[in-house]
Amino acid sequence: MALFQRNTPKNTHRTNDERYISTSSYIDELVEHYKSRLLTEVNLELITSLSETDKRIRIERYINQFMSEEKVVIPRQDKGMLLSKLIDESVGFGPLEPLLKDDSITEILVNGPKEIYVERKGKLEQADTTFKDESHVRHIVDRVVAPLGRRIDESSPMVDARLPDGSRVNAVISPISLDGTLLSIRKFRKTPFKMDDLEKNDTFTHDMSTFMQALVKTKLNVLISGGTGSGKTTLLNALAMEIPFGERVITIEDSAEIKMERENVVGMEARPANVEGTGEIAIRQLVRNSLRMRPDRIIVGEVRGAEAFDMLQAMNTGHEGSLTTVHSNTPIDAINRVEGMVVMAGMDLPTHIIRDYIVGALDYIIQVQRLTDGSRRITNISEVEKIEGNKIQVRDIFLFQRTGVDASGIIKGYYTPTGIIPKCIPHLQVFGLEVDMDVFTPKEDMNYEHSSVYTL
Repeated sequence: MALFQRNTPKNTHRTNDERYISTSSYIDELVEHYKSRLLTEVNLELITSLSETDKRIRIERYINQFMSEEKVVIPRQDKGMLLSKLIDESVGFGPLEPLLKDDSITEILVNGPKEIYVERKGKLEQADTTFKDESHVRHIVDRVVAPLGRRIDESSPMVDARLPDGSRVNAVISPISLDGTLLSIRKFRKTPFKMDDLEKNDTFTHDMSTFMQALVKTKLNVLISGGTGSGKTTLLNALAMEIPFGERVITIEDSAEIKMERENVVGMEARPANVEGTGEIAIRQLVRNSLRMRPDRIIVGEVRGAEAFDMLQAMNTGHEGSLTTVHSNTPIDAINRVEGMVVMAGMDLPTHIIRDYIVGALDYIIQVQRLTDGSRRITNISEVEKIEGNKIQVRDIFLFQRTGVDASGIIKGYYTPTGIIPKCIPHLQVFGLEVDMDVFTPKEDMNYEHSSVYTL
């Protein structure tokens, strides 16, 4: 006799919805049963390393064997559903699997088992899928972190990890979380954005793109500033692909996100402490080590602490053309943050020395912002220069000028040069780049009153 049977009364009339619920419930029972058998009778770690096609073939073989042993027969359509769910639950990421495969989704946010949100085009919306319960969420989190040698439990209730496709994962559990297990997944495109792609998305204009590419090609140091989810890493990656071939590039990241489609790129990733609290490799150590690896360019995914001092030193000692990002809301805030991070390095340097380091290292700051309508735009391209009295002057070369919001909530505005001629023009010309000076002239019909110059 079959282990599972669908006992449907012969003379009972049911709606299509009722039949669907009955079938779905039956499939869920089979999924739980065969998942339990797979976990106890099969080495799933070996299957996890296979391609998607081979995973399905291997699991289908096991399920056919199990169903034959138990004399379970179901329609082909139901069997397809059973196999998909089993793959997702046993070697995948459960109800998150279809969301991870949806290229239109850039972020997945789990607020406990019954509430999942996704981000599309910068806007959050609730997904139509849920976990069964809290233990189901924990099972999926464990599936993410276990292969990485990490753990998450009451003694270590927070974890950062990375999925095989490069997506970044953060999980928080009780007692830190008050609402069950919280999970955040930031997805990344299989094919990185290029400058042309971002220009088409109206992130910046063609003139701004040409200018930024010129900064990179002529080895000027650039700091990309912005808030969480503003597109800093996306812009960093696009700009990095403009580095001339033949140069050796070293990338240093807290969690590997940069994907450069070129030769002679080597990457290093920081390592957190293990379960015993030892073995941590900080970004600062990697920046120092990179100087011994004959770099032409150093790219640090993000400076957050004392490594800012080492990065500035690298920029000041023959490693021009370096790129990095920082969390801040304006170019002025970016400089203040970098100054504060240098103080964190514990070097006990006076303010004027720190500012000398900053001005000597940073040539340009590019500010990116995610606006309230979900769009991501470059709001400032600013140059940095030291003036008399140990002061730093930040001058905007290009701006995004907001003019309002339309009835559907879309931000209205325009990009404009400020009229300031960049100090790097002679430098660009030395590298053989022809510069059209007209691109720095504001158009007469634009409502732009004065250039933006800030001193701190």
